[in-house]
Amino acid sequence: MSLRAVAIASDHRGIALKVVLSEALRVRGLEVVDLGPAEEQAVDYPDFADALAHEISSGKVARGVLICGSGIGMSIAANRHREVRAALCHDAATARLSRQHNDANVLTLPGATMSDEDAQTCLSAFLDTGFEGGRHARRVAKLA
Repeated sequence: MSLRAVAIASDHRGIALKVVLSEALRVRGLEVVDLGPAEEQAVDYPDFADALAHEISSGKVARGVLICGSGIGMSIAANRHREVRAALCHDAATARLSRQHNDANVLTLPGATMSDEDAQTCLSAFLDTGFEGGRHARRVAKLA
């Protein structure tokens, strides 16, 4: 599946970063499937992780981005779905490794503690890195 569209969602603590990363995706020429929320009133992060997981499992998108305050809740919620391999990343190195070794299809970020610049660097590493396969493919296959 080619990377033409990326789904993105957050909770109320990740909206500001979601706006920044959505624009970064558009600048790359990618369609942004914004799953919400649109306002900063409190919401339940599992609802948005579930919506993104549905986009992945249905084949509408190949990759996604989730953002909550710490990134932990979204990561836990997303990884409950078999088709999702969500990686909570704090820098470009972990984002790159999540793709190379784990074939991660969802980047999870901490909206409350990460700068816009660092988040954009993580996003670029995540989108620009391919899966190495080889010995990693056997391990990733065990996740399914």
